[in-house]
Amino acid sequence: MKLVWKLLRQHISPFQLIGFILANLIGMVVILLGVQFYSDIQAIYNGEDSFMKDDYVIINKKTSMMSSLLGGANGFTDNEMNDLRRQAFIEDVGMFTPSEYEVSASFHMRGITKFSTEMFFESVPDKFIDVKSDKWRYTEGDTRIPIILPQNYLDLYNFGFAQSKNLPKISESLLGILTLRISITGNGRNDVYDGKIVGFSSRINTILVPESFMLWANGEYSNNAKVTPARLILQVNNPTDEKLTTYLSEHNYMTDTEKLDASKTTFMLRVIIGVVLAIGAVICLLSFFILALSIYLLVQKNSEKIQNLLLLGYTVAKVSLPYQMLAMGLNLTVLFFAFAILLIVRNLYLDIFTSFFPNFVPSSIVPALLICSVLFILSSVMNFMVIKQKVSRLLI
Repeated sequence: MKLVWKLLRQHISPFQLIGFILANLIGMVVILLGVQFYSDIQAIYNGEDSFMKDDYVIINKKTSMMSSLLGGANGFTDNEMNDLRRQAFIEDVGMFTPSEYEVSASFHMRGITKFSTEMFFESVPDKFIDVKSDKWRYTEGDTRIPIILPQNYLDLYNFGFAQSKNLPKISESLLGILTLRISITGNGRNDVYDGKIVGFSSRINTILVPESFMLWANGEYSNNAKVTPARLILQVNNPTDEKLTTYLSEHNYMTDTEKLDASKTTFMLRVIIGVVLAIGAVICLLSFFILALSIYLLVQKNSEKIQNLLLLGYTVAKVSLPYQMLAMGLNLTVLFFAFAILLIVRNLYLDIFTSFFPNFVPSSIVPALLICSVLFILSSVMNFMVIKQKVSRLLI
């Protein structure tokens, strides 16, 4: 064994090994940072105000002067909705169902009405809603109506109205414990329900109630047999697809351009992260081949002496072991420094995340550890196989 180590040390080029370590280190850091960064930002992007979720677009028809003056219907027909569903760039279509009855809400404290206002309800299928709550359900006969408000309603009050009037700001948790008195009038009836706010939506800018309640209430408090939706929510697979914007423009459909731009930003971020990971993988692959080639040349330089050792009775495993240990040691060195750099850089960007999002909770470091383990095992096994195969050929 000492003879093989002596032969190995005679032909080792420090510059060659340093070059391999640097190349592999760059690739490894890129991969680990890409994976860990993407894992960490999921805590932000998968929240209620996430823009990294599936891409949703809300559309409506343009309101013409004629329809404004004559009050004509401006909703979507069944044929138009079916045509939307047939488009390859649209994954799913959901319709907004409006309330066909009068709604008013009031808040009482100690028997005194603190405020009262007229309002409206809309509903969409549950799969399009970005708020998850076990309280979001309604069964016929319930006197309690769960309600989801738009996030910007609360923001407008807290940072606009309340600030200008020197009123206290209201938190989401505080609104969640308040009970609204909801009065519904229609079809010759007037009933009162308890309204409970169960969440705030950043995706849908309307006052939502469960679709089960809306369908039941429209049947009870309205004579309209069928409600024509004025708005639709679309789940799209690629918001940057020009076919989507062209289709909406050709059919005179309007949408929130800011949300569409945010969806495009989301898509581009996913693409960039994918490209970064691919580049890191390519660099790691190239560095592996560099290491394999370097060790291959080391074995080749000592081929005559290795052959003599094999003829003297040394096994292929014993002769290969020093070269395999060298490869494993280099891989361990790279992984150690790559993981150390990952921890340093991660602490830097986590501080930035925390300053912008006080409630931010970072993800586990386990994904990066798993990637490290998998890469180390794969590279070591492949190096072991290459070295053993080369030494075995010298025995022939």
